[in-house]
Amino acid sequence: MEQALEQGRRRRPGGGATDKQERFVRLIEQGISNAEACRMVGINRRTGTRWRFGRTVQNTAGQPVHYPPVSAPRPPKPRHPRYLSAAERTTIADLHREEKTLQEIAVLTGRNTSTISRELRRNADPTTGLYLPATADRLAAGRVARPRPRRVARDEELHAVVVELLSKRWSPEQVAHELRQRFPDHPERQLCTESIYQAIYDVKVEVTRPAKRRRRRRRRRIQGLERRGRLKGMTMIADRPADVEDRVQVGHWEGDCATRSRTKYEWTDRMERRLMMRP
Repeated sequence: MEQALEQGRRRRPGGGATDKQERFVRLIEQGISNAEACRMVGINRRTGTRWRFGRTVQNTAGQPVHYPPVSAPRPPKPRHPRYLSAAERTTIADLHREEKTLQEIAVLTGRNTSTISRELRRNADPTTGLYLPATADRLAAGRVARPRPRRVARDEELHAVVVELLSKRWSPEQVAHELRQRFPDHPERQLCTESIYQAIYDVKVEVTRPAKRRRRRRRRRIQGLERRGRLKGMTMIADRPADVEDRVQVGHWEGDCATRSRTKYEWTDRMERRLMMRP
């Protein structure tokens, strides 16, 4: 009896989603009101509010305990077609059991021969050496790349060098070049320019770049389109009216604006069309 009560107590803080909770969340996602969803599921209105927004209570020791909102289980993310599926691994296992060659398996599955060879070599059962579809799928899923800490955060010596160079107002391009000079025999400490930029704007990495205006987020730039120095609402040359081409109407202005690419200086030459009367 005591063991059953203890299991019930342990199950409550975990907040495992029950059938009513899953149905309640789906109704809320469909746009149904909280009161109507509670009535359809058969729960108290206060209980539905707690499931929807969560709550924070105090335990016997006076410490706050937060219960997160209830969420419905999300379907698994669809796998990209370039990766082998569970059905394809089952087919490979059946053909491999029939002692088919790698070329024959590749033709029947529509995959490359190197893909079949790598699959049989890397995802075989480590204990028995046999190729099992379920085991192979589990090993492949565990080998998928996941977020990992940056090398600047893991390597203290590399972190110190990057912070030192950035404090001298070196650009990330200069820092990347200097790292190749200082660590020629340690390729794991040679960072590219993009890695340094990402570390600067990552709040989890203690790397800062002194600047007059320090941005909290990285500015997004569209490749091939320069946004700086553009006039708002300007009229392009191709959109000029036809009476401008003949240069007959008096009072128009003609202007030429030139800007240097490496400096911020620009100059404008303007000329007004005047009507001169000659005797």
